[in-house]
Amino acid sequence: MFFTFAYKPYIVIIGDIIDSRKLEKRGEVQEKLKQILRDLNEKYNEDIVSPFMITLGDEFQGLLHNGRNALKIIENLRSSMHPVRIRFGIGIGSVSTKLEQIETREIDGPCYYSARNAIDYLKKNENRYHSDEADTRIEIENDSTGAANLMNTVFSLMSVIEKNWTERQRTIIYDFALHQDGQEKCAARLEIAQSSVQRGLTNGNYYAYAKAMDTINNILGEIQKNDI
Repeated sequence: MFFTFAYKPYIVIIGDIIDSRKLEKRGEVQEKLKQILRDLNEKYNEDIVSPFMITLGDEFQGLLHNGRNALKIIENLRSSMHPVRIRFGIGIGSVSTKLEQIETREIDGPCYYSARNAIDYLKKNENRYHSDEADTRIEIENDSTGAANLMNTVFSLMSVIEKNWTERQRTIIYDFALHQDGQEKCAARLEIAQSSVQRGLTNGNYYAYAKAMDTINNILGEIQKNDI
């Protein structure tokens, strides 16, 4: 058990498109992002307190009351928006405002500060000394367990694996992970042989990547709205 909270915990996910001003057809990218956010709001409605929406330029955010699908939301966004790159800041903590009496953009509290700190950290450290730096980071209000450090280390290891993927491996892995319905159906969607799917998953170290993701999912899954 990683988490024991003295407050009701929430999870904020802030996403920020990397180098958005350099994108061709930026307007189309933004419209695609809006549609994906709408789909995620519908799919994960039971987990969402404040829906995902674009807030500042090419930033977007959403508020969850549990962590069971937080990483699935991020992976869905990452794969659906590829090759557009997104950095993600995850903040875990309390909310200062009364949620039923305030507009989405005005919600505030330590969970938001933590997510913002995570985004700022990623921006500051890009293109610096750490070539294995992940594009996802977690910060936790008053973290005394070291859980954030553990998860950020796992994110870095996942990043090392991902950066070695070829575009073909990435296409296979994203489809396989998104649908979770087996190699044969993945092969049919991509119109390739099942053996090609198997080879792409193996050579891309997908199963090590998925195990690392499961580790973080299990940790975040402990966060529930009734943790007090």
